[in-house]
Amino acid sequence: MTKKEENDTLSKKVVPQPFGTAERARRNLNAKLSNPLAGFSHTELQNQGRTFAELHEMGDESDICAFELGAVLAQSPERYENVAGLTNKEKAVLRQEFTHRWSQPWKMYVVITLCSLSATVQGMDQTVVNGAQIFYKHQFGIGDESSRSAWLVGLVNSAPYLCCAFISCWLTVPFNHWFGRRGTIFIACCLSAITCLWQAFVSTWWAMFVARFMLGFGIGPKSATVPVYAAETAPPSIRGALVMQWHVWTAFGIMVGYASDLIFYNVESSTIIGLNWRCMMASAMFPALVVCCFVFACPESPHWYMRQKQYYRAYKSICTLRNHKIQAARDLYYMHTLLEAENSMKLGRNKLLELIKVPRNRRAMLASQIVMFMQQFCGVNVILYYSSEIFLEAKFSPPAALAASLGWGLINWLLSIPAIYTIDTFGRRSLLLLTFPLMSMAMLFTGFSFWIPESSHHARLACIALGTYLFGVVYSPGEGPVPFTYTAEVYPLYVRSYGMALGTATMEHLLGMQAGVLLDGG
Repeated sequence: MTKKEENDTLSKKVVPQPFGTAERARRNLNAKLSNPLAGFSHTELQNQGRTFAELHEMGDESDICAFELGAVLAQSPERYENVAGLTNKEKAVLRQEFTHRWSQPWKMYVVITLCSLSATVQGMDQTVVNGAQIFYKHQFGIGDESSRSAWLVGLVNSAPYLCCAFISCWLTVPFNHWFGRRGTIFIACCLSAITCLWQAFVSTWWAMFVARFMLGFGIGPKSATVPVYAAETAPPSIRGALVMQWHVWTAFGIMVGYASDLIFYNVESSTIIGLNWRCMMASAMFPALVVCCFVFACPESPHWYMRQKQYYRAYKSICTLRNHKIQAARDLYYMHTLLEAENSMKLGRNKLLELIKVPRNRRAMLASQIVMFMQQFCGVNVILYYSSEIFLEAKFSPPAALAASLGWGLINWLLSIPAIYTIDTFGRRSLLLLTFPLMSMAMLFTGFSFWIPESSHHARLACIALGTYLFGVVYSPGEGPVPFTYTAEVYPLYVRSYGMALGTATMEHLLGMQAGVLLDGG
C-alpha cells in the first residue's frame, strides 16, 4: 500500500458519522442557549440592535446608536478593540471593566449593600437560637436527658427549614412573578422581622415551634431570590463575586448571631422570665428592618422588567447599574436575545419538566443539586446549631462555650472574604476538590478529640476547639460560597428561578434534617 493510499484509509476511519436528528437538535439547542449571537456579522448585529431599540422606543438617537454597538459587543464583550465605531472614551470604559472591575456606579453598590444585609438577616436567623436554646429548653421543660426532649429541641430548631423545604421555597417563583425581586425581598424581610419578635414572646415549646415555622416563610424566598437578584443586576466581570457575597455576609450574620448570644447572656429581670434568651431571639429582627427601609432605593432587576415586557424600564434600570449606556445596551440586548432564543425553541411551557427534559438544564440541575446537597451534608450545621452544646459537652463553662462559638463564627466570616477573589480566580470546581478532603480531616480530628481523657482537660478543650476552627478555615472559602454562586449562575434565564428554588429547597430540607438531630438525640 502506498503512502497516499494509507493516508486515505486512515482519513476514512476517522471521519465522524453524521449525528442523528435528535443529537443534532440537542447540540443546536445547547449552542444557541450558550451564545445566541454566534455566527452573525457585525453589520447584521448593528441592524438587529437598531431594530430592537426603535421597536421598543428606547430613547433618542444616542440610545439607538448605543444599541447598535451594544449588539455587536454582546457577541464577544472581550473583543471590544475590534468593534468599529467605538470612541476612545467608550473603549476606555470597556477596558476598565477588565482592569478595574470594582469601579462601579453608586447604585451598584447600593444593590451590593442590600444583598449583604439580606444575607446578614439570614445568618442571624440561623444562629441566635444556638445560645438561646441553652436557656429556653429548660424553661419549656425539654432540657432533660431524655430522648423525647432531645427530639423536641431538634424539632424546634429545624422548624424554619421544614417550612422552607416543603412550602416557602416553592413560593419563590410566584412571589417573584407577582412582586418582582425587590418586592419578594421586602416581604421576606418583613416576615423575618415579625417572627423574630414573635419568638421572643413565646412561653411553650410548641409556640416556639410555630413561630420558628413561620420564620421559614421569610427565610425560603429570600435565600432563593437574593442570589438571583445579584446575578441579574451585576456586570459579568463581578457577577461571581457579587453572588458569592451571599455567603460572605451570611457568615457575617452567623458571627453577629453568636455575638448577640454572648452580649445578652447576663441580661436578667425580676419580672420577665428568660429575658436573656428572649433578647437573643429578638435581636435578629434589626437587620431585617434595615433592609425593609431601603430595599426600594435599589433598581428592580432588568430581567424581571424584560419578563414583564417593560423594555424601556429595563433599560433605565440597567443604565443606573452600569458606568456607560453602551454597557447597559450590550447587557440588555444579550439578555433579550437569550429570552428570544428560549421562546423561539418553545421552551418555558412547563419549566419544571424542562429542568429534566432539556439536556443543558438537566446537567445544570444535577450539578447544582450535588453541590447544594454536599453543602449541608458536610456537617457544618452541627457546628452552626449546636456549637454551644458541643463545647458544653467538652466541659466548657456556658460563657466560654458561647465565646468559643463566636470564635468559630469570626473565623467563618473572615475566611470567606478571600473567596470573593478566589472563586473567580481558581474556579468553583477547583475550590471544591481542594477543600472537601481537608474538611473531612478536620471533622475526623474533632471527633477523635472527644476521646482524649478528661484528666488531660486543657489538651482536650484545645483539640476540640482547634478541630472545629480548622473546619471553618477550610469550609469558608470552599463549600460554603460555591453552591449558591454556582446555582444562581448555571441555569438559563427562563428557568433560573425554578432551579434556584429547587436548589434552595434541597438545601433547606437537609438543613432541617440536620438541625433536627441533637448531639445525642439522633
